[in-house]
Amino acid sequence: MHTPSVAIVILNWNGRIFLEKFLPSVLASTYLNKKIVVADNASTDDSVSFLKQYYPQVFIIQNNSNEGFAKGYNTALKQVTADYYVLLNSDVEVTPGWIEPVIDLMEPDKTIAACQPKILAYHKKDQFEYAGASGGWIDRFGYPFLRGRVFDDCETDTGQYDDAGPCFWASGAAIFMRSSIYHELGGLDEFFFAHQEEIDLCWRAQLAGYKIFVQPASVVYHVGGGTLPKGNSLKTFLNFRNNLIMLAKNLPLGTALWKIPFRMMLDAISAWRGLLSGDRGYFFSICKAHLHFMGWLFFKKKRSVFPLKRSGKLYGWYNGTVVWDYFIKKKKTFSEIIGSK
Repeated sequence: MHTPSVAIVILNWNGRIFLEKFLPSVLASTYLNKKIVVADNASTDDSVSFLKQYYPQVFIIQNNSNEGFAKGYNTALKQVTADYYVLLNSDVEVTPGWIEPVIDLMEPDKTIAACQPKILAYHKKDQFEYAGASGGWIDRFGYPFLRGRVFDDCETDTGQYDDAGPCFWASGAAIFMRSSIYHELGGLDEFFFAHQEEIDLCWRAQLAGYKIFVQPASVVYHVGGGTLPKGNSLKTFLNFRNNLIMLAKNLPLGTALWKIPFRMMLDAISAWRGLLSGDRGYFFSICKAHLHFMGWLFFKKKRSVFPLKRSGKLYGWYNGTVVWDYFIKKKKTFSEIIGSK
C-alpha cells in the first residue's frame, strides 16, 4: 500500500527560540513517510547554526532575504518534493499522531486541495486559537471568522466543532496541501507579503473546483503572534490591504464594484472608532492600507496571482454580515451566527 510522502516545511525568521521549543514535537510525529524542512528567511539570529548543530536530520533551505511568508514559502517549495506539503508555523506544538488523520481524510478524495487540523491555544489548551480554531469561514464582505473564534472572542473547546468537513479556508499556521495543486494554482500570492494569503489561496482553490477541509481529529497548539504581535501597526496594515486585494481578485467583477466600496466604508468606520479611542496607529494603518490597495488596483495588479477558473462551489461562505451579527446583535460565537455547521 502506497504511503504518501509528507514534507513538513517550517518557515523561520529569527525564531530560534521557537525551533528549540517546538521542533522536538515535530520530529516525534508518528507518521513514517515524512521529511522535515526548515526554510530560513535570512535570519539574523543563530537559527541556522543551531539547526546544523543539534538537528542535522532537518533539511535546511536558506532564502536570500526576508521577503515575507508568501514568497518565502514559494521559493522554498520549489525545492521540496513530496505528495503533500504541510506549511507549519515555527510556534506550533504538534501532537504525535497529528498527520495521519489528515492524510487519511484527504487521500481518498482527490478534490480536497487543503486541510487543517484543530488549532488550540498553546497557553490555554482548552481554548481555540485565534489564527486557526476549527476551520475558517468568510462573510459576504470578506470578514474572516472561524468555527471557534469570531473577531477577538475565542471559544472554549468542548468538542462542539469536532466534525470533519468542508470550510472556506485553512489556517496558514498549519495547512496541509497537495503539492500538485499548490503549484497548479501558482502558490501563495507574493504581493501579500504576509497575512490572509492562505485565505486567498483557498478561495482560488475553491474557484478552481477543489475543496478545503478541517480535520479536528488532528490537534496542534499554536502560540500565535510569534512574528508580528496582535495590535502591531504592520499587521493591521497588511490585514486590511490584503483583504481588499483578495476581494478584488476573487469576487465577480459586478459584485466587487459595490462590495469593495462598502467594505472600505466599514473599514473607515473602524478606523475612526480606533482614533476616537486613542489608537492613532490603528487609524493610520487602515488609511495606509486603503492607499496601497488603490496603488495595487491601478498600477500593480500584474504582480498578483489570479484565479485559474471561477466555476467552483464555495463552502464556508456566509451570506450575512458577521459585523452586524457580532457588534449589533451581540452574537459572539460561530454557532450563534451560523448554527451547528
